[in-house]
Amino acid sequence: MTSSRPVLLFLGTTMASVSEEPAAVTEDEPAESLASQKREARLRKFRELHFKRNEARKLNHQEVVEEDKRLKLPTNWEAKKARLEWELAESEKKKECAARGEDYNRVKLLEITADDAERWERKKKKKNPDTGFAGYAEAQFRQYQRLTKQIRPDLEGYEKLREESGEDFYPTSNSLIHGTHVPTKEGIDRMVEDVEKQIEKRAKYSRRRAYNDDADIDYINERNAKFNKKAERFYGKYTAEIKQNLERGTAV
Repeated sequence: MTSSRPVLLFLGTTMASVSEEPAAVTEDEPAESLASQKREARLRKFRELHFKRNEARKLNHQEVVEEDKRLKLPTNWEAKKARLEWELAESEKKKECAARGEDYNRVKLLEITADDAERWERKKKKKNPDTGFAGYAEAQFRQYQRLTKQIRPDLEGYEKLREESGEDFYPTSNSLIHGTHVPTKEGIDRMVEDVEKQIEKRAKYSRRRAYNDDADIDYINERNAKFNKKAERFYGKYTAEIKQNLERGTAV
């Protein structure tokens, strides 16, 4: 009996140690899982930051490309584009009114407020009217302004040409685009029609000359009046003193 008691104590201690080992393992498992969760969270955060960095880099590159395109455009491109869009919308409204059988000017006036009408009237009064021929440079500039106002933009053709040209659409000093553009048949017909209209208008045009009632009558007929005006224009400053002496009667 006395010899069996130590054996029982040894068995009890071994069983207790065996039962304590799983408890230690269960205590280490939550720590390892917590560390793995933290590591996964850090990796996920790192992937998100990496994705955001790539996205920001892509957006920055797009902005740089767009800014470069804007810098290559003319200074007043935004105003021109807005005016072209307004003209297109205006032409669409005219077509709609024509399809309904309505007068476009009347429909447009119904949408204008009194303040807008007064402001536009003041702008019209401030405009410089055509005073006739004052010089070839000024006449050429007026003709250019009239022709450019008659141009109707083709934005669809513009976008198509920009897609086909690619980078050459915004030429640089190294671009070679001379002779690559071929005008369309519609554009050539439009140019011919416009030139014929100019010739017809020029044939009918006659500059109005103001008549001065207080001017001296120094001619005997219309032909002589024209000759005297030409002579005065070319030699008036040289013969002014002689003419004054003749009028005063003091000429030698």
